[in-house]
Amino acid sequence: MFTKTPSDSPTSSKDSDFPSTEASVQALRRAGQKLSSLIAGDMTLEGNITGGGDLQIDGTIKGDVRVERVTVSENGQVEGGIFAEAVEVRGKVGGSISAKEVKLYDGCKMDGDITHERLSVESGASFQGKSMRLKPAAAGAQASQGAGAVTKPAETPTIVRKDPPSPFAPKENGGASTTPKSPTAI
Repeated sequence: MFTKTPSDSPTSSKDSDFPSTEASVQALRRAGQKLSSLIAGDMTLEGNITGGGDLQIDGTIKGDVRVERVTVSENGQVEGGIFAEAVEVRGKVGGSISAKEVKLYDGCKMDGDITHERLSVESGASFQGKSMRLKPAAAGAQASQGAGAVTKPAETPTIVRKDPPSPFAPKENGGASTTPKSPTAI
């Protein structure tokens, strides 16, 4: 009843001049180029995102993000943690960031702790949380383990202040003073 002829095929000669999307992706991977993904402004994703490339967030993500590089645009929003090599925030993040390099731009709102090797905060950026610096060796270990690796922040050394003993403090030798007496006038 219904038969297809070669002219009815969905792929016309004009379409065959362009490689398929899958072929384009494979060609980029063979060339060593990283692929970028986009979460559009009208999108809301609930759940974790894991990958190996770059991610630009123009919409909303409710969950953790683990990729190599994250850009949260002016209208973008993340409600969860971000774990990456590099993070740029122009929009809103409500959660922690763990990255080698973090940049907070004018107009962004960051509400959470940041673990980083390098942190840049522009005037006009809003940051509510703690900043914990990674040691460069620890950050290198994070990079070698992949974007999903979480490293511990470098411990801040405890500074113990030792003041010289006060001349008014009680003496350890039974209260006897070793301070020379001043001469008295005759």
